[in-house]
Amino acid sequence: MTDNHSAFDSGEYDRKILQTIPYYQEFYKNVIDLIKVHKAEDLAWLDVGCGTGKMAELAFSDMDIKRFVFVDSSENMIKMAKQRFNNIKSEFNVCNMLDMPYMEEFDVVTAIQVNHYFHKQQKIDVLKKYYSALKYKGIYIGFENFMPYTEYGVRLGLERWKSYQLCQGKNFEECQKHMSRFGIEYFPITISEHLEILNLAGFKAAEILWLSNLQVGVYGIKC
Repeated sequence: MTDNHSAFDSGEYDRKILQTIPYYQEFYKNVIDLIKVHKAEDLAWLDVGCGTGKMAELAFSDMDIKRFVFVDSSENMIKMAKQRFNNIKSEFNVCNMLDMPYMEEFDVVTAIQVNHYFHKQQKIDVLKKYYSALKYKGIYIGFENFMPYTEYGVRLGLERWKSYQLCQGKNFEECQKHMSRFGIEYFPITISEHLEILNLAGFKAAEILWLSNLQVGVYGIKC
């Protein structure tokens, strides 16, 4: 049991996630690159499942931010984010994603490795929350684990993922434990379903941003 929904306690999250997710740093760089093209100035930004604030670190250093809202269901994660980003542009909210109160307030909503903790219908419900939180022409960007289309694809994908973690210094037991969470503690869906549920949540423009190993980045435009 950890102090948040992930496999790691908040105090070790930043170190452990790099050992766990291939190309993890690249997720954030791709988010920044896409937003720069879409809308680069005077941004109101909602980061859902903010963790310790990795997204904010890049956003504040490289973007024109007027308001940045950190949301996480873990009090410890929000506490750590507050310690890092206690400035007048930052707001913090400990809440479940399905209970977020925001309506047409943001240019950007991001959710990095968050939504896979929900079952499919809950994913649609939380995407509707993101959609409601966005202004017209606002952009949602999310990264999640995904489900391959075949049993062989699942098996090969998990073995490849385990191999990566072993190479990053995890022991065999840690890797096996993490692989056992697939479909049990988080609930990946196929890449086609990722685009489908964006449409069902209201996003008319829904696209793939990134694909690697068992992780996919998607985005939707409110239009």
